[in-house]
Amino acid sequence: MATLSRFVVKNHDFHKHGAVYGRGPSYLISSRTVRAHNLDVRAGVSLPENGKGLAIQSKPSSPLALSSPSRNPKVLCNAAANVPGDIPTPSGMNQYERIIETLTTLFPVWVILGTIIGIYKPAAVTWLETDLFTVGLGFLMLSMGLTLTFEDFKRCLRNPWTVGVGFLAQYLIKPMLGFAIAMTLKLSAPLATGLILVSCCPGGQASNVATYISKGNVALSVLMTTCSTIGAIVMTPLLTKLLAGQLVPVDAVGLAISTFQVVLVPTVVGVLANEFFPKFTSKIISVTPLIGVILTTLLCASPIGQVSEVLKAQGGQLIFPVALLHAAAFAIGYWISKLSFGESTSRTISIECGMQSSALGFLLAQKHFTNPLVAVPSAVSVVCMALGGSGLAVFWRNKPIPVDDKDDFME
Repeated sequence: MATLSRFVVKNHDFHKHGAVYGRGPSYLISSRTVRAHNLDVRAGVSLPENGKGLAIQSKPSSPLALSSPSRNPKVLCNAAANVPGDIPTPSGMNQYERIIETLTTLFPVWVILGTIIGIYKPAAVTWLETDLFTVGLGFLMLSMGLTLTFEDFKRCLRNPWTVGVGFLAQYLIKPMLGFAIAMTLKLSAPLATGLILVSCCPGGQASNVATYISKGNVALSVLMTTCSTIGAIVMTPLLTKLLAGQLVPVDAVGLAISTFQVVLVPTVVGVLANEFFPKFTSKIISVTPLIGVILTTLLCASPIGQVSEVLKAQGGQLIFPVALLHAAAFAIGYWISKLSFGESTSRTISIECGMQSSALGFLLAQKHFTNPLVAVPSAVSVVCMALGGSGLAVFWRNKPIPVDDKDDFME
């Protein structure tokens, strides 16, 4: 669960301390509770003010004992590391949660099924166009906003360099990779232009879902997506002109409005709901990853369906170069980040670098190029991006973040 310190506490009431994320006798305490008691979860000790409050009485690697001055002298609880994206382990889930978890971890399978349907039954997914596509993206970001608080964003802004590295990875590493692959493999002019175009596009909303599933930092992912999307007003036309020799104008006003409508507003609405209606959000928070997976699958299948005939004819020769582009971006983004940042931040930057807005590249190619082949790399990129991102997210979801992971946003 994004940006929460997770405690499974039995027979103890934490309503008065902030949002309660719970089911039955067990509760997930929000990060506000941890801060209210001045807990240092990583160190396994508490620093109660005036000698009051909760006290952790054991090491972080073992079950922790909480003592409360007012109730239950000793209440056992299990604590996980205070890292973004922390989620319940399968052993602590009820049957409903295990089903949701299983369906979520099948993310790559749903993407493959969506791709097959888009190619061979395009009418089943091409209804998701224009306005409905925008609404789908909005709901995707709303589901992510429900997992966040304003404090999460404030925390990320303590180290703006993390956002800067993500921006540079998006507009330096990815475009150079696209150009190098197109030249090395000697792609035809329209296919090379299309590959370079999609490599110059900003981060996509699907990266936020993948970050959440991978136990990355969702607030940081949303900030990087927002910054790279706004930056696309200048960077996408400039880089496409420099690398492909073709000026692709981007509607600055339209892109800014879309960013506001699709990214910022839904995310803020979700955060507000989480802040002011915690009991409501606690009831639906466990299903938000699956909602994101379903929406991402549909949003990936729709562009594929729109160019299904061209993909059948020309898509095969682009699978390798586009897959190589995304695989290299994921790897380089991760290992460069690991030089300075912790595991959670590195996962976030890797996914943001490897998953860009292929849909934007697809729309720009259709609007500004007469040759339909220019749009094919973006359509293939939708598949490779979603498959690579979802596979990596599921892999990392099952790989715990170290308890002593570096905190890149310490005050």
